[in-house]
Amino acid sequence: MAEIALGVRYYTKEHEWIELIDGFCRIGISEHAQEALGELVYAGEMPEPGDDVAVGDVVGVVESVKATSDVFSPVGGAVVEINEALEDNPETINEDAEGAGWILKIKLQTMPDSDDFMDAGAYAKFSAEQG
Repeated sequence: MAEIALGVRYYTKEHEWIELIDGFCRIGISEHAQEALGELVYAGEMPEPGDDVAVGDVVGVVESVKATSDVFSPVGGAVVEINEALEDNPETINEDAEGAGWILKIKLQTMPDSDDFMDAGAYAKFSAEQG
């Protein structure tokens, strides 16, 4: 049981990613998820800064021409920032899902265990098996 490392991107089975930066955790959907969804036309329904979220809470919705998908929080804590640019430009997720397309930042209440997440190699294998 090791704590997640600062600046390392981890992935979930729900195709979200997290990255710990100075006590905050950035969250988004993976490159694999955005490719499966296709061209995004909507990103929203995010909590407000100051709201508390628990592991597994829905923290956003992304919608493409193909499907709508909930975004789940892989960590618990207080929302400190949402990516407001996505409201007018959801395609940012298609262009840079694991960078400028981040969805929200959470101040962690407890440090998550790295055993709950996959590193990039394990996630690539998991995604390939999912199809």
